[in-house]
Amino acid sequence: MITQSCKDSLDMISVNDFRGLERIPAVMNELGCEVGDEHGQGPVVSKQRRIVVANQLPIRGYRNEGTKGWFFEFDKDSLVLQLKDGFPANTEVWYVGMLKVDVEKEDQEEVAQLMFHKFRCVPVFLTVDQKNKYYHGFCKHYLWPLFHYMLPLSPSHGGVRFDKSLWEGYIVANQLFANKVAEILWPDKDSVWVHDYHLMVLPSILRNRYTRVKLGFFLHSPFPSSEIYRTIPVREQILRSLLNCDLIGFHTFDYARHFLSCCSRLLGIDYQCKRGYIGLDYCGKTINIKILPVGIHMGQLESDLNMEQTATLAKQLKEKFEGKVVMVGVDDLDMFKGISLKFSAMGRLLEMHPELIGSVVLVQIANPARSRGKDVQEVRLETSVIAQQINNKYGKEGYEPIVFINDPLSALEKAAYYAISECCVVNAVRDGMNLVSYKYTVCRQGSPVLDKALGLNESDKRKSFLIVSEFIGCSPSLSGAYRVNPWDVNAVADAMYVGIHMKDEEKHLRHEKHYNYISSHDVAFWARSFDQDLDRACKEHHLKRYYNVGFGLNFRAAAVGKNFRMLTVETIVAAYNNTNSRLILLDYDGTMKPKSAVDKTPRNEVISILNCLCSDPKNIVFIVSGRGRDPLSKWFFPCEKLGISAEHGYFTRWTRDSQWETCSVAMDCDWKKTVEPVMEVYTATTDGSFIEHKESALVWHYQDADPDFGGCQAKELLDHLESVLANEPVVVKRGRQIVEVKPQGVSKGVVVEDLISSMRSKGKSPDFLFCIGDDRSDEDMFETIARLVGNPSLPPIAEVFACTVGHKPSKAKYYLDDTPDVIELLQGLATASVGPNVTHTLEEDI
Repeated sequence: MITQSCKDSLDMISVNDFRGLERIPAVMNELGCEVGDEHGQGPVVSKQRRIVVANQLPIRGYRNEGTKGWFFEFDKDSLVLQLKDGFPANTEVWYVGMLKVDVEKEDQEEVAQLMFHKFRCVPVFLTVDQKNKYYHGFCKHYLWPLFHYMLPLSPSHGGVRFDKSLWEGYIVANQLFANKVAEILWPDKDSVWVHDYHLMVLPSILRNRYTRVKLGFFLHSPFPSSEIYRTIPVREQILRSLLNCDLIGFHTFDYARHFLSCCSRLLGIDYQCKRGYIGLDYCGKTINIKILPVGIHMGQLESDLNMEQTATLAKQLKEKFEGKVVMVGVDDLDMFKGISLKFSAMGRLLEMHPELIGSVVLVQIANPARSRGKDVQEVRLETSVIAQQINNKYGKEGYEPIVFINDPLSALEKAAYYAISECCVVNAVRDGMNLVSYKYTVCRQGSPVLDKALGLNESDKRKSFLIVSEFIGCSPSLSGAYRVNPWDVNAVADAMYVGIHMKDEEKHLRHEKHYNYISSHDVAFWARSFDQDLDRACKEHHLKRYYNVGFGLNFRAAAVGKNFRMLTVETIVAAYNNTNSRLILLDYDGTMKPKSAVDKTPRNEVISILNCLCSDPKNIVFIVSGRGRDPLSKWFFPCEKLGISAEHGYFTRWTRDSQWETCSVAMDCDWKKTVEPVMEVYTATTDGSFIEHKESALVWHYQDADPDFGGCQAKELLDHLESVLANEPVVVKRGRQIVEVKPQGVSKGVVVEDLISSMRSKGKSPDFLFCIGDDRSDEDMFETIARLVGNPSLPPIAEVFACTVGHKPSKAKYYLDDTPDVIELLQGLATASVGPNVTHTLEEDI
């Protein structure tokens, strides 16, 4: 039987594929215990360990058809294998993923044991149907085209439309990956690093099982703009799953910016930059964003360049193309690599400059496609046809302008082509990173063995020329490259011409600049930087408690302080009954009334509860709100004994019939004459924004504006107002989708202090204090309460309940989930005040 923790996680989705998992994997038996959980069960770990999870294991393998035996070895070209060089010394690295070869079911147990003992790999085995739905279906023919900006408008133009069965297959596969991670995970010590779009829901599954696990994710493909991403029907589930990581990595700022924009537009989550780091505040945690392009393995490539085989191949190629300028391209055979556009540019170059016919050659090496389907066949046919047309038009005996190599080449053979090429053309219309430019630059740097074969001296200046697409991830890091729009065939042809005729000195300077960056930002640097940032992002895990919120893929782990706990009716009522002088402070919007409500008038149940609380002579009850005194007076007119503190305490009255008192701040609103025109300018230029006029303040709201533009305008407005109001007795604050200007010294915290001081001056020092609110302004109350309670020179308050609404970081010690819970708790207090005889009547009102 599988473990209970696995079964709990399998409940996230009801799919028949899970029914076949009723056994403990052999790897788990070898560990001598069940999957580690957060209560201490699991393998004893002494070394630092990193668990790298990717779609494919860094393993090459084949089966000997004669002996029927399996042979496996590490794939030294695999990125997930190379990144281990960036981890601390003596780190134990484990790998979870699929094998590149199909293994029959009867051999899977044997292969799993071999992978585990010899390679520290845990293979994930999928059935043919599962792999077709997960990889070939949802990953390669839905997500991958869409992330590369191809909407599935028509199945005949690449990609498939969203199919729920493929989505369920994707979840099933991610669940199986999670099960394999669970077999080797020690959650309190190990770091888990998940790679790429194949496993974007894996973080939610792992976080649901292990709330404190160190969890990082790196996306190797582009992240599309919000206009593209929002077309995905399961867009929020994917975003929330990624936000269950501690660190999320991207190759470029553009990709990160698109992700952050989606979080803002779809989930209402804004990001902040703090000391050079980008963070998202989500469910009590800061989700860190990492921007760093991956590098290449310098040692491995330099080793290849020092091999005699590489030197021999390079010498042969140099002789073969003697007297010709060679340009090289190496691309996967897929629709986004722009191979046909590159060929068209080559044809245009020869058309515009016929003198180059016979002296320039484009060698295009095509890597095998990573998936299958009609789109791959169409790309193969189109590129072959265009190459043939150009060769027929401009070729002659002994000369082909385009050498199209459609057979797989080894890393050594590619290195030889790089070494003898004057120019490298990377023309992809969209690509996550693309390391071809990096490899080409290092190969042009040469090596002692390669230099000897090519007749170069150490004093010879190295030179190279790069033509790179604007739409690939490596472009921002190659500042000396010639950037092109791959769709502009004439521009690419012009770039080729520039590369052919550029002076050697300039090529040398460009090469040197690129080589210095590439050699210092290799794959080890990338992995080390990510690993260190993941440690930094997780350093406060042990200081918090976690609560599971939500179901399925909408699950999230809410982090709170260790002393932060839910306030129960029983707890507060017991303290309420044992005290005689009570102060009850209630925020309104978001606390007693949902913020989403259009009609802000309090319901009859709220009025009944407040009247019951106010009727108890031991109680002083106040509504403390940022709203103006006029609407508050109107709404709570039925509550004769209710106190109201309006506009964050600028106006206060103790009962309905008492006079409004103004805080000690001088009532001078001349500053409004300066602020209002400025706000009007931003309102006129920001669709969806408006100005709220209060007696003591002006508030600019932009919750209905475009999130990105509204946030940008809010920052500008904040800076603008701070500059023009530098000498005025006001403060400018930016809140949740607002910018507010109000007098200095006005806050809800001051209200709390004044009310307690007034009660003490009247000989009614409170022995019970209940304060509840939901937003940033209410944190001022909680902070003041903590300061007053902790001051030994002030009279003590026996029972203090500072409570926030919602799971989030707060200075309060208690929380309630939402508005209905607040009303239920207030009802409990009201019932305790009026006694059991009127409980039935109160419940009828509610």
